[in-house]
Amino acid sequence: MKVIGITGGIGCGKSAVSEYIAAKGYYVIDADAISHELTKPGSETVDALEEAFGSEIIDKSGLLPALDRKKMADIVFHDPEKKERLESIVTERVIAEVRRRIARKKTDDRCKVVFLDAPTLFETGAEVLCDSVWVVTADMAVRLARIADRDGASEADARARMANQMSEEQKCKRADVVIENNGTMDELQAEIDKLLARI
Repeated sequence: MKVIGITGGIGCGKSAVSEYIAAKGYYVIDADAISHELTKPGSETVDALEEAFGSEIIDKSGLLPALDRKKMADIVFHDPEKKERLESIVTERVIAEVRRRIARKKTDDRCKVVFLDAPTLFETGAEVLCDSVWVVTADMAVRLARIADRDGASEADARARMANQMSEEQKCKRADVVIENNGTMDELQAEIDKLLARI
């Protein structure tokens, strides 16, 4: 069984690629979804984060203590040391779950390929779980327009978020396949169909 990693910076269209692949019937492991699952209210990961960062990151208005994602993001955004601590707590658990899901699929003879959608695939070292990596990329102007449409973010905010990620150039250098996503959804899907036909 082959494991193909899919990654790309904010606004590049990585999710559109993964969603299309999943719609075609392929098994896609979504690292972000696992992260949200592991940090759901009352989870062991939320307890670990409270212990590391204090009760200010916890919203206790509900039945179970929940992670206040905005407060958490505000704390780690400008502090690389705290960002590293957050990642070590959450990423370790996410990667362990990704490994479990890959291992489960390896026992299924019908499953020939698994896709791993992970925005920080290279940053977390998760590319070691993959046989090859597809990087989705797009021109800066296209990315900025998409982020503005999707999140209502200003150009300054979008650029600040990009600066917090590994550069597109670095990602593309480490990719086995680079998917340029500057055109229409139809063009993107046609490109993915070609790649899937080669597997």
